[in-house]
Amino acid sequence: MAKVKKQPRPKAQTPKGFCDYFGAEVAERTEMLTKIAGVYHRYGFDALETSAVETVEALGKFLPDVDRPNEGVFAWEEDNDWLALRYDLTAPLARVAAQYRNDLPSPYRRYAMGPVWRNEKPGPGRFRQFYQCDADTVGASSVAADAEICAMLSDTLEVVGIPRGDYVVRVNNRKVLNGVMEVAGVLDPSDPDRFASERGIVLRAIDKLDRLGVDGVRALLGEGRKDDSGDFTKGAGLSAEQAEIVMGFMDAKRDTGTATVARLRELVTGSKVGGDGVAELETIAELLDAGGYSSDRIEIDPSVVRGLGYYTGPVFEAELTFEVTDEKGRPRNFGSVSGGGRYDDLVKRFTGQEVPATGVSIGVDRLLAALRAKGRLDTVAAGPVVVTVMDRARMADYQAMVAELRNNGIRAEVYLGNPKNFGNQLKYADKRNSPAAVIAGGDEFDAGKVQIKDLILGAEIAKNATLEEWKDRPSQYEVPRDQMVAKLREILDSQS
Repeated sequence: MAKVKKQPRPKAQTPKGFCDYFGAEVAERTEMLTKIAGVYHRYGFDALETSAVETVEALGKFLPDVDRPNEGVFAWEEDNDWLALRYDLTAPLARVAAQYRNDLPSPYRRYAMGPVWRNEKPGPGRFRQFYQCDADTVGASSVAADAEICAMLSDTLEVVGIPRGDYVVRVNNRKVLNGVMEVAGVLDPSDPDRFASERGIVLRAIDKLDRLGVDGVRALLGEGRKDDSGDFTKGAGLSAEQAEIVMGFMDAKRDTGTATVARLRELVTGSKVGGDGVAELETIAELLDAGGYSSDRIEIDPSVVRGLGYYTGPVFEAELTFEVTDEKGRPRNFGSVSGGGRYDDLVKRFTGQEVPATGVSIGVDRLLAALRAKGRLDTVAAGPVVVTVMDRARMADYQAMVAELRNNGIRAEVYLGNPKNFGNQLKYADKRNSPAAVIAGGDEFDAGKVQIKDLILGAEIAKNATLEEWKDRPSQYEVPRDQMVAKLREILDSQS
């Protein structure tokens, strides 16, 4: 009889491009999302939660690679239809705005938070699953809606801990870029689909300016570029003259917003759509200035284009301007943590009618990484108070203690491992980063008392104090049982 082949054990490893997140990391994200939601809510936006799965048809042709319907997304076929994990939170909003258009107010102002998935090549700091935090206004054609989004983004960054001077919200208009491409001969107003592929490459190339530099972008505008790994990216195939017109647009930023707008107006001379875009930028600048958002917070910058193809007007991006050290020890600017813009044609795909919309998306994980890099996050979260177990027969009494602590708002747990070795219980409390431990055996129960050990103070004394100082600074206290909660509050308050 043939021997049955033993099945190999599965590998205990995270799939490539994905991460596991533990207690402190999850708590940090939750706190940040709460702060962001507070700003969005204050601006009058309502929460929306959509399905994590959409039809590929609903996601549309706005992915990094558009040759195949499921390129760039995690997709599968079911009942002769293609489904995919959502690529962002904007395409689901467009579907919702179309599906519930008779029930929603107009304009509809919503915010959404949650994970999105991208089937792209992972790299340092680039994951296939990450959190986004979006806010959008659907149904408002006025660029006042775009200006409001920029102001809200500025306020949000400051609320989560990025002070003024450490960030800038940069604003541009895709209509201006379309005007430049019309002047360069890669946009035909009478045939919008002509040169569509070339324009897509141009947009993505400009969007990579901070990462690839001028030479890298110029290569992508021409024949293409090979990266350090040997992978080749096809270029837009522009002539040298056409490429220089586009490069001139990227170099149009001047010392003031007024001067930048004037230069942009020169570049789009002869293009109606370009002239419209410049006028919209002027209006946005006026509205922001009226609200107190000067160029130290929000500025006009032609290099911002955003890579996705559905943007139709103003686009914006939040960049953190402080330096961090990369994996090779080199200083660099942290870079972009948020972006968005106007996408008036996205809902039209469902309804056949143009529905104006504008919004912004914050990369929560990148923003957390930025705060961590600046030392503005408490990377070690406090654990629960641990009620140790000295006598298994008194487990009901220990459970009564922990219930009392929880009912008084103190995070606490009973040690549920093997209580035979008391030292292991304190090691467990240390590993949990517990602020204190409650200790009670037969003698304490008989006397109606408990021992409370300040684990944080004890660790500091052991690390820094001499033997004499140890005697003068006790880290363990014996208190009556009915004073357990009060003493723990006193210890926790002193630690904070």
